[in-house]
Amino acid sequence: MAEDRQNRRYPPNLQGVLRLAVEAGSAAEGPAPVQPLSEERKEWLRGALAEMCKGQLDEVEQMKQCLAVLHKDGMTARERDGEEERDEEDDEDERESALELLSELCENLDNARDLMALGGLELCVSQCLCHTQSGVRWRTAQLIASCAQNMPEVQFHLLGLGALPKLLQLADSDPHPTVRVKALYAVSCLVREQEAGLRAFLSHDGFSVLMRGMQSDNEKLRTKSAFLLLNLLTAHPEQKDTVLSMGMAQQLVSVLRMPHSPFHEHVLGALCCLVEDCPQGLRDCRSPSLGLEELLKQRVKELQGKEESEEELDFCERLRTMCFHGLKSDDNGMDR
Repeated sequence: MAEDRQNRRYPPNLQGVLRLAVEAGSAAEGPAPVQPLSEERKEWLRGALAEMCKGQLDEVEQMKQCLAVLHKDGMTARERDGEEERDEEDDEDERESALELLSELCENLDNARDLMALGGLELCVSQCLCHTQSGVRWRTAQLIASCAQNMPEVQFHLLGLGALPKLLQLADSDPHPTVRVKALYAVSCLVREQEAGLRAFLSHDGFSVLMRGMQSDNEKLRTKSAFLLLNLLTAHPEQKDTVLSMGMAQQLVSVLRMPHSPFHEHVLGALCCLVEDCPQGLRDCRSPSLGLEELLKQRVKELQGKEESEEELDFCERLRTMCFHGLKSDDNGMDR
């Protein structure tokens, strides 16, 4: 028995602790009687739990230090008196490193809640999103996205701080392409599967921002804009009339006429959403002035035989069927 105890190895980390708990629970379900924990195991478990708690406290301290770095931007000249002069480039690196560490830490949901409690999100929205340095702006948007994703309480908090209109403005008009992409990602994390976020998105003309994003020369921004549009139309078909009244069907077809790109798959998916069970969408897409039928025929020819384009091809065929199957046109292009 003594030799068994010496050779026994205990898990070195949290994953090991969880595995041990699962194994113990599985064993308890079987016919064998439950064995009480030995003193050795109890001591090890106490130590493991203490280390886990210590690690969480250490991460909170790291977040406080990061926030102290970011708070320096908001200090007045008087508050800075007595501090050593620092090189601006060093300050920039320090701010960006602080934001990167916060994003990494806030992948843990508990840390995201702690950052909210520490006032970190207020700082991000009030100062960092409008910072003069693009590296600070896009890293702040990334941090907001990390905190908000699948976290309703954090989403509500950020919406209450007015984060969404600021993010939409950055996504729409920031001069730095990475800021625009990261800002739109944060917008997505605030509005997808979030009714309050969608209402704020609509009140600030978010669909127009997506339309302009799809027409930009930034491939990543085009892709994220089209993907978010497709997602919102799929989840909220009641918004079809809103986007159709903006001329979205015509705009999407014009986007398809741009040089071919993988994001066209999402554009075609959005057009399918607008046509399905929607007479106005069907009328818009059938308009002879759009020339959509011929465009889809040509696109099908281009995509056939390309495995990487199978889903886009499916959307093309589906849209053709919904819009033009069984229709005939006279010489003037009018349905009859």
